[in-house]
Amino acid sequence: MHVPDGVIRPQLTVTAQAPIPTRFGQFDMRVFRWAGELQGDQPGDTGLSLDHVALVMGDTTDAADLLVRVHSECLTSEVFGSLKCDCRQQLQAAQRTIAQAGRGIVLYLRQEGRGIGLANKIRAYELQSAGHDTVDANRMLGLPDDARDYSCAAAMLVHLGVQSVRLMTNNPAKVSALESLGVVVTGRDSVIVEPSKLAASYLETKRQRMGHDLPKRPQPASPKADERAPG
Repeated sequence: MHVPDGVIRPQLTVTAQAPIPTRFGQFDMRVFRWAGELQGDQPGDTGLSLDHVALVMGDTTDAADLLVRVHSECLTSEVFGSLKCDCRQQLQAAQRTIAQAGRGIVLYLRQEGRGIGLANKIRAYELQSAGHDTVDANRMLGLPDDARDYSCAAAMLVHLGVQSVRLMTNNPAKVSALESLGVVVTGRDSVIVEPSKLAASYLETKRQRMGHDLPKRPQPASPKADERAPG
C-alpha cells in the first residue's frame, strides 16, 4: 500500500515546512498534526491544539546527544508579555543555545497551561490572584498539577531521525516522561534564566512542590508600582 510522504504513522502527519529566519538564526520550521490518543486522564474544556511545531537547525538524521528543548506553549508570556512565569525567556534561551551549537531542535507543543488549556489556565490565574499557588489553584478547579503529554514529542523525534537527546529542561519529571516513551536521554541541561520579580513565587512553587531544579530565590516583599501587571 502506498503511503504519502507526509504521513509518518496514523497519529502523526507533517502538514507544512519552511525555513524561518529568527533573531537567533535560521531554523527549519515543520508543522506536525498529531491525532494520537493522549495518555492518562485529560481534563475537559482544554482547547488544546492538534498542531505542533519542530524548529530544526542542522542535520538531525541519526543524531546522538542532540540538544533538544521540549517546550509547551505559553500564550500569556510568549505573545502578551505576562510576567507571571519564565516561559518566554526559557524558549529564547533554548533557541540561542541551539544556534550557538549549530544544531538542535525545539519541539513546541501546543498544550497551554501545563496541558489544561487556555481557559482553565486563566481560571487558575484568577485563583492565584487571590493568593493560591499554581498547584492549589489547579486542584481547586479539579485539574491535575501537570496534564502535559509528550507522546507527540517522542513521535516527532523518531520522524526527525534523532537517536538520543540532551534535554534542555529544569524538570526531571520531563526526562522520565520522555524516557518512558522510548526517548534516549543522555543528559539534562538546566535552563536558568532571569525572570521577572513577579514570577518569583511561581518558580518557588515549581521548585518546592513540583521538583523542578531551580535556584532558591528570595521572595519580593511587594512589586514596584510599575511592575504590577496581570499575568
